[in-house]
Amino acid sequence: MSDAQSADSAPPPPLTVHAQYVKDLSFENPRSPHSLMEQGQPQLGLNVLVKTRQLEGSTYEVALVVEADAKTEKDEVVFVLELVYGGVFTLGEVPQEAVGPLLLIECPRLLFPFARAVVANTTREAGFPPLQIAPVDFAALYRQQLEQAGGQVGTA
Repeated sequence: MSDAQSADSAPPPPLTVHAQYVKDLSFENPRSPHSLMEQGQPQLGLNVLVKTRQLEGSTYEVALVVEADAKTEKDEVVFVLELVYGGVFTLGEVPQEAVGPLLLIECPRLLFPFARAVVANTTREAGFPPLQIAPVDFAALYRQQLEQAGGQVGTA
């Protein structure tokens, strides 16, 4: 059997990435230029969420929603960043119990380095030190969602 024949008979991969993109990006520096001249370490806030929606059949959009802000000790806003970084994925022939983990663990894991780079580049281009987001344990987030939802995590 030739390589071409064996490739045709091979099952489709469990996950195909079609595209990834910045869906929405917002950065506010309401106190500039004063916020850029201040001394001291701001208090950082960070939230990362995963959202999914079915496009058609076994093709889904998965989006990482990253919200970050920095405030002074006096609770004055230094900056606010909001990013929605998405990807389009098609699931292969996988068991139903694998759909949630693929969409809510593996897809975000593939998107995260790129979203992290967008956040770091945006804060750096705004005049601040690059905000380097620590790696996120998407498996732990998935387990937490399962516990909160009583064992059922939706994908829409």
